[in-house]
Amino acid sequence: MPCKKIVIPLAAAALACPVMAGQSDFERIDAHVHVLQVSPEYYRMLGALNLRVINVCVLDKYDAGFEAVAPQQATAQRAFRESKHKVAWCATFDPGDWEKHGFAREVERSLDERFRQGAVAVKIYKSIGMELKSRSGEYLMADDPAFALIYRFIARRNRTLYAHLAEPTAAWLPLDPKSPHYGYYKNNPDWHMFQHPERPKKETILAARDHVLKANPGLRMVGCHLGSMEQDVDTIAERLDRYPNFAVDTAARVADLMVQPREKVRAFLIRYQDRVLYGTDLGLGPKADVGKSIESMRTVYELDWKYFSSDEWIETRVGRVQGLALPPEALRKIFRENALRWVPGAGK
Repeated sequence: MPCKKIVIPLAAAALACPVMAGQSDFERIDAHVHVLQVSPEYYRMLGALNLRVINVCVLDKYDAGFEAVAPQQATAQRAFRESKHKVAWCATFDPGDWEKHGFAREVERSLDERFRQGAVAVKIYKSIGMELKSRSGEYLMADDPAFALIYRFIARRNRTLYAHLAEPTAAWLPLDPKSPHYGYYKNNPDWHMFQHPERPKKETILAARDHVLKANPGLRMVGCHLGSMEQDVDTIAERLDRYPNFAVDTAARVADLMVQPREKVRAFLIRYQDRVLYGTDLGLGPKADVGKSIESMRTVYELDWKYFSSDEWIETRVGRVQGLALPPEALRKIFRENALRWVPGAGK
């Protein structure tokens, strides 16, 4: 789950909790997970927690299980069928041949098949902007003309573009043990941009994404991981005001909300309650112990629900924080309705 591995923030004793405290009275949707196993036990957990998910396929050569597109999409299709559609899925494509003649048409044909198989969205990844280069040595950006036909095709087919472009600001800074992202960049130096000063700046990558939003007003885009603007909700608000076709998910970034002033974050989520999708980035790896993974997932879901729905004080990996106590209407939108609106088909 390239962005990545969730550190379980509660005490180990909490892992034994068999039921989720304060469970909602409506079916929730986790709009961003990575399920790389076909697991009836996982599907049973979804039923027990009254939960649906959107399983996101992604190409990351540095992360075990994500090195190739085809195996992920095959597993995603099986999980979709065998879970009775509780595990919706988001397709992807390999952008590596973008300079090849006929690239866009080839991607369209591939995505057309994925849509027939049930895919509700398409993912583009941070390798665009942060790693891939042209033959002339220029870094590939999301607004490259090679993608123009693909974006129009996705919009025409009424699918959603999931865009994980750029990374947290911490990627461009020295390692800081106090950062929520310290562990990821310590263990993933290929994506720690501070060690690669020749690569584009975050602002350049996000400007290219914004250009895509402006050039494609009919394209729904979900900016994964708070749209890589996790450091300040005011920055997210600015983009949401500017681009009505843009929403964000919270995947692997709830901790970034927790370290900002509580009332500021609460006001942001209430004001933009139609534009934020709850997501976790939780994953079930191809060789993971399903039982242990499910225990960890239950803990994350319990903590997140408590943070968004209550005003309790919670011990987390970023310190002791007070819950946001969001109004019921905002909770229902963030945890369910926005996924149905921004990713049509996610609830079928």
